[in-house]
Amino acid sequence: MDECSRIKIVTFQKNYDEALGITLRVNDAGHCIVARIMHGGLIHQQGILHIGDHIMEVNDMNVQGFTVDVLQRMLRDLYGSITLKIVPSYRPPQNQCEIFVKALFNYDPLHDDLIPCPQAGIAFSVGDILQVISKDDHNWWQARHCCQPAGLIPSSELQEWRMTCASIEKNKKFNCSWFGLKRKLNRCSNPSSSSSSRLLDHQEVFTYEEVVRVPSFHRKTLILLGAHGVGRRHIKNTLIHMFPKRFAYPVPHTTRTPKKDEEHGRTYFFITHEQMMADIAAHKYLEYGTHDDNMYGTKLDTIQHIHKQGLVAILDVEPQAMKTLRNVEYSPYIVFVAPPNLSPSFDEENLETMLTESEELESQYGCLFDLKVVNNDIDVTIQIIIDSLDEAETQPQWVPITWVY
Repeated sequence: MDECSRIKIVTFQKNYDEALGITLRVNDAGHCIVARIMHGGLIHQQGILHIGDHIMEVNDMNVQGFTVDVLQRMLRDLYGSITLKIVPSYRPPQNQCEIFVKALFNYDPLHDDLIPCPQAGIAFSVGDILQVISKDDHNWWQARHCCQPAGLIPSSELQEWRMTCASIEKNKKFNCSWFGLKRKLNRCSNPSSSSSSRLLDHQEVFTYEEVVRVPSFHRKTLILLGAHGVGRRHIKNTLIHMFPKRFAYPVPHTTRTPKKDEEHGRTYFFITHEQMMADIAAHKYLEYGTHDDNMYGTKLDTIQHIHKQGLVAILDVEPQAMKTLRNVEYSPYIVFVAPPNLSPSFDEENLETMLTESEELESQYGCLFDLKVVNNDIDVTIQIIIDSLDEAETQPQWVPITWVY
């Protein structure tokens, strides 16, 4: 069938300054093509255009050779009765995609030089829950905040590519290409500073996490993350002292020789070096290390034993441990303990080191925190943690879909 015999006229009403909810592209022949249709927008609701349709005329004006910016502005400024002459694409309808994701990075479409239409994008922050409507475009998904119009967000593949480029090519000009996208990135920076410890090395790139809303449920583990010296041990001990029937700390294992007054299983489990090495090889430890030629570690089954007693296991661990703990088996509530404000009890050098480490932790892992608390006052900190944990266990929650299916 030739193009002339397929021409179709469509007419619709549009209010002043009302968005059509479409983005356009111009092909090599200078034709105006419908690139995408935003879910919930005017065109989507009326069903009068489809992806791939060729728009020949707008209100009897031939638009061949117009740029995308001119076309988008023209359609945005028109109102009242609008008539389009189109050549339908006759593409089969796309399958509807509706999933929920937690955003693991901040995004502002107005500061994105890759997005085809910044006004069609939606901004979001770390922790926001987005409903993904369409993944038809490999680079740009359609998504929306709850009860809001849909807009464009970068796909996970596009964002991973962008973040990886920025991390690898620190302070270097280079050209990157991705599925036909090309831009010169002039300001590329690594999320961690050059003076950082190696905490953040070899970590995966976080973009989105698919989540599902579930009724309230019990959190089995309370994870305290934070810079060294920020007060996690004090918080842990205070919680156990104040709520002994709710919280417990897993007794560590050690190869150290017990002192005269030490009881096996009370402050430590005392085992041989050979036994500990065998258990490490069998992946039975969450964390382990060496101090004064003696080995210390936390076994996973001591955490599970606390759970079987109906208590919440409190862990002050390194962030890498979350790879083992962040699942339904341990059902963690993750608290980031931020450094206190300037205090006479901290010398300037120690405080600066703590602040630097905290910034690095938050930059890399902040997307996984359930709560951030500034440890200015221990009583206030404890109350915030208890109130937040109570709320998490009594209200519906968004959790990773892997916790359910």
